[in-house]
Amino acid sequence: MRIFEIIVIVVILAVTAGMIGTKKNRRLDTLMLLAVVMAVVLHGVLENYRIQMAPAYAAVLGLVSILGFRLVRRPRTGQPKRYAKLWKSLLLICILLLSGVSVYASRLLPMFTLPEPTGQYAIGTIARELTDEQRDETLSAEEGGKRKLMVNVWYPADPDQTEGKPKEHYPSALGEAISLVFGLPKQLFSHVTDIPTHVTDGVKLSAQEPSYPVLLFSPGIRSTRFQSMSIIEELVSHGYIVVGIDHPYTSAKVTYPDGASVYYVPDPEFDTSAELYNHNVNGIAIRTADASFVLDTLTEWNTQDPNGLFQGKLDLTRAGIFGHSYGGATTAEALAQDKRFKAGVSLEGGFWGKVAREGLTQPFMYVMSGTSAQNLAHPEANTDPLIYEEFTPDLKSVMSRSTRDTYYLTVDHFIHQSFTDIALLSPSLFANGLDPVHTVDISRTYVRSFFDQYLLDEPQALLNGPSAEYPEVSFDPAYTHKRP
Repeated sequence: MRIFEIIVIVVILAVTAGMIGTKKNRRLDTLMLLAVVMAVVLHGVLENYRIQMAPAYAAVLGLVSILGFRLVRRPRTGQPKRYAKLWKSLLLICILLLSGVSVYASRLLPMFTLPEPTGQYAIGTIARELTDEQRDETLSAEEGGKRKLMVNVWYPADPDQTEGKPKEHYPSALGEAISLVFGLPKQLFSHVTDIPTHVTDGVKLSAQEPSYPVLLFSPGIRSTRFQSMSIIEELVSHGYIVVGIDHPYTSAKVTYPDGASVYYVPDPEFDTSAELYNHNVNGIAIRTADASFVLDTLTEWNTQDPNGLFQGKLDLTRAGIFGHSYGGATTAEALAQDKRFKAGVSLEGGFWGKVAREGLTQPFMYVMSGTSAQNLAHPEANTDPLIYEEFTPDLKSVMSRSTRDTYYLTVDHFIHQSFTDIALLSPSLFANGLDPVHTVDISRTYVRSFFDQYLLDEPQALLNGPSAEYPEVSFDPAYTHKRP
């Protein structure tokens, strides 16, 4: 809980104790009224209100009403006190219940702090709308529109460029995404917009290197390009430029600079697994084209950049791609379709398209959660839609047909969403027994190690096998192959 949230709870309890344990006194009532009002006002001004504290706000409203009534009511004498104990008992029970619910809700969905990135660079960003004039938008109900993406480019900056400047916060799109994925009211996650990242908008690109390797990030279905900021920040702090893509109609919510928004459109129902499979092949083809279009745009920016930041600074000979879930499937297919991507990481994605038939010619790492691995090992009892019947044969095909190094890692205690920042958002609900900081550290460390080895030519001991620092991670020898 934040400091003024704690203060509000303490003041509520102290005022309640004062009302119950002392005789009625106008001066004391005035002081208690001022204390509770001041505490909740300061909390709102300095920290912003949030829904997890709503029961406490209700308690404040009740206390203010009672104290206000006591102050304006004319004193009476000789009144019977037979209900006084009952009234005080009910008041105490209500206040304790409301305060307890707020404390529990605030701990369940805490105001967390992103772990510090470990690299030398600070982090800058710009957001841009990109329109592919060569492609019609086929997922919209309206005809004639062109495919429009929203991207954020996160890039290395010098620390003195960001010092003292305001940091970007998570956008409301993250709350929309969590709401869609878990079927929970989005209002529960409205507080994410008060959580700062380590990113500063619009600062200069660092001049420490003549150019920087580039990574594209594709988020999961019903998600957002901001879902895995811990990984993105870590990569950028070590000298990568990362471009996060929101894919209209499969991302949770894509908001454009003019204020217009495009929302996720659910898949239709299919009678057979084969029909769903073909639908996903088509969906991933669209996302793969998005990734190639973004890379085309970056190539243009490298020659003439309208942003005034990246001209000549993008090392597109060292371009990679990574993604989670549907974004992981996008990663695998983009590697198969576009050889400009030199390496890729799929965080528990599928294989839909050319990649399933032909494998890959670039280094590739696949990371699976322990929960999904268990479901995969027991298909007869599996009810998880993430594990579909074509997955295993496609996985075997990709890993056996690939001609470069492949890795297949499993992370015990991980669930499908562990590759995002969800463990930080609610350790109680989503960390699955792991320390939440350790959870995001696993993902960001292995992703960076892979790209350091294959884009920067820096050998990584972490990729040689099990690590004492990360005992949850295991390498599958059937699919992990170092090829000459």
